[in-house]
Amino acid sequence: MTVYIPCGGDVRAQARSGALSGPTCGLAPDYLQANLVIVSQDIAVDFMWFCHRNPKPCPILEVMEPGTFEPGHLASGADIRTDLPRYRIYQRGILVEEPLDIMRWWRHDLVAFLLGCSLGFEAAMLRAGLPLRHLEQGCNVPMYRTKLPCKPAGSFFGPLVVTMRPLVPAQAIEAAIITSRYPQAHGAPIHFGDPQAIGIADLTRPDFGDAVDVRAGEVPVFWACGVTTQAAVIETKPELAITHAPGCMFVTDRLADDNAITP
Repeated sequence: MTVYIPCGGDVRAQARSGALSGPTCGLAPDYLQANLVIVSQDIAVDFMWFCHRNPKPCPILEVMEPGTFEPGHLASGADIRTDLPRYRIYQRGILVEEPLDIMRWWRHDLVAFLLGCSLGFEAAMLRAGLPLRHLEQGCNVPMYRTKLPCKPAGSFFGPLVVTMRPLVPAQAIEAAIITSRYPQAHGAPIHFGDPQAIGIADLTRPDFGDAVDVRAGEVPVFWACGVTTQAAVIETKPELAITHAPGCMFVTDRLADDNAITP
């Protein structure tokens, strides 16, 4: 019997209807998922340069024209104002709301950026038999602020944020090889082992997402994360910034393997 795996459009339809309001981990696993960041046109160039200078956490998949809400390259017919499960509204760096859509916040001077997400390489890890603890435990992937600074650009600066997936050392090596083929989904890990070496004091208290078990014999493996941009918004304090809620991604119509590097 064929197992039905929903495509990006199915996930977006559920989000648009309000049926899906939580993380997209494990949904439409073969498709690229994307971080969303929306800023006003007057600082959009600064933000674009921030992404270019920090391509590991901020791989640009699509930049939309001011006031445009259909990402024609990644998902023709989609609407970034309604098609994510949950959003975050920041005013001067303060989180003020987590709405299910952003219709009332939309303005004609807003520029939307879609950036790669590590959920895009998880199907490849699963095919290789590598465990994904957040899927096993039915929760969001844990995300942590680090002490590693991003390269500043214009008004934007802030720390690198990472996701963590626990693996035994042999699995960590295999995961690094596999995920390096997906630069548009952050690529290979940036660190594994001692979390304090990158400024993470307590794995049980992630800054975003949910804590997961790290079992005997496992080491934490850390990948760059697109929530880095939200840390930059908090530090930079623009008048208005709109993002996805961590883990609640925009699921595209692009297959992750179409963008992978052939080994």
